This record gives sequence, C-alpha cells and structure tokens, in this order.
Amino acid sequence: MAHAPGRYADFEGLRERAVALRRGGYSLRQIRDELKIFNNDILNQLVKGEPPPEWTKRPRAKDDLRKKARELRLRGWTYDQIEAELGCSRSSVSLWVRDLPKPERRDPTEQAKLAARKRWEHELAMRDEERRRTKAAAAGEIGAMTARELFMTGVALYWAEGTKDKPYARRESVQFVNSDPGVIRIYLAWLDLLGVERERLRYRVMIHMTADVEGAQRYWADLVGVDVSAFQRTTIKKHNPKTVRKNVGESYRGCLVISVLQCADLYRRIEGWWTGMVNAASGITEPLSSGKV
Repeated sequence: MAHAPGRYADFEGLRERAVALRRGGYSLRQIRDELKIFNNDILNQLVKGEPPPEWTKRPRAKDDLRKKARELRLRGWTYDQIEAELGCSRSSVSLWVRDLPKPERRDPTEQAKLAARKRWEHELAMRDEERRRTKAAAAGEIGAMTARELFMTGVALYWAEGTKDKPYARRESVQFVNSDPGVIRIYLAWLDLLGVERERLRYRVMIHMTADVEGAQRYWADLVGVDVSAFQRTTIKKHNPKTVRKNVGESYRGCLVISVLQCADLYRRIEGWWTGMVNAASGITEPLSSGKV
C-alpha cells in the first residue's frame, strides 16, 4: 500500500509509542491497528530490539519430533529408519539432523538381522494380543459356578496338589501346597463349601532362602485374610548353586501350605469322592453341547 510523503516524519515519536505498546503486551498486529502503521518494514523498525510478549509465542508442534529425530540419529539410525519411526518427511529429518555425524555403514548381514528382529518383535506382539483375546473369551464362557461344580473342582485340585495316604506310609491328613494365588482361592472356597471352619486351618510358607521371605509372608497372609503372626514357622529351602532357578523376581513368593486339623475323616471322604469321579468319568462318551472345548 502506498503511503503519503512525510507521513512517518515523526519516526522517533512513533517508535516511542510503539515501544510502549510492545512493552505493554501488544502484538505486532495490535500495534499496527493502534498506530495505523500498515508498512511491515516500518512497523518492524519501530519495535526493533523489543522482544515479543510471551503470549504471542506459539509452541512448535514439531519440536518433540525434532528432539526424537536427533536422539535416533545419535544412536546410529538412518534417514529411512527415522522417517518410518516418526512418520515425518525426509526433508524434515534432513533439516533436523544434518549437523550430526553420519552413522557408520552397517554390514548388510547386520541390517538383515535387524530387519528380522523387527519382524519377529511384531509377530510376538500379534501373538500376545491373540493370546489375550483367547483367554478373555474363554474366561467369559465359564459364567457363574454352581456349588456342585465347585465341589468337583475342589476334589480334583486336592487330588492333584494335596498330600495322599500310602499303604507304606499311613498319612490321613489334609494338606495342600501351591504357589498359584488363584488355586489357593478356589481351594479355600471349596473348604468353606465343605463346612471346614477357618479356625481349623494352619498356614505355612515354603520359599527359597534367596527370596524376600517377609514380603512373601505378608502377601499370603493378606490373600487368606489372617495376620502374619498366625503363620507357622516358614520352611526355608537352601539354594543349590548348581541349579539354575526360573522362579525368581518380584513375583516369586514361594508356596503356601494349608493344613486342616482333625481331618482323618475328611481325607477319607476326599479319597472316596475322587474314586467316584474316576468311575463316573469313564462312562462319559458325549462331548460338550457346544461341540468344542
């Protein structure tokens, strides 16, 4: 836009007003409208040296991408890899990292291994998701459990994990050992169903000496709903240096031993129930009504 000659003759006066407005938090557009200065060159000269107010500074959307691109470049990534990882253009990547040293050229064999590892990681992620969906769907198929279903489940659980009487070692005791908290919950629910009072139960932890013994005791005490002081003396398993244990880490809490007092009659009934289940199962020939397991 053309301006009349001499319009900005009082430049210093205009600058003084422009600087005052700038320091008062005005944007360039607001100063332009206030002073009627529509020449961008003149406007910039009037506020030269005065920083813009904070509210006019817009965050750059790509700052995070630029930072990440530089981190990846310093780790030896190529332009192609950075593009694929961040989803940005090659020109942007080049602009952001061109001052950084080029990564060493990788052996083609190493590149192939890297690509294969990426494909395998993707495959594992897909398998994990499929595994999760299958488990969730199967859990939904169970629905509510009847008393008889819980009864049969408890008998099977005990016969798999509980102590048993032998002709050469009469041991008509009811003692159950397991490390799975879900199994322990079902077993306790089964004892409740049978009318076994919780006062007749005794608890003890079995765990390796290298584990967090006190933490395991607290965990199992919370699970069964008793105070740690009610637990019997913990059985400590000595570590064999020749054995490579897999049950390690924070999730390892050993096993919980649950014993029932005054239980000889209960044990005999459990053994009888199990024998009856075995005999009954041999006569089942029809599949589930759904046609699949």
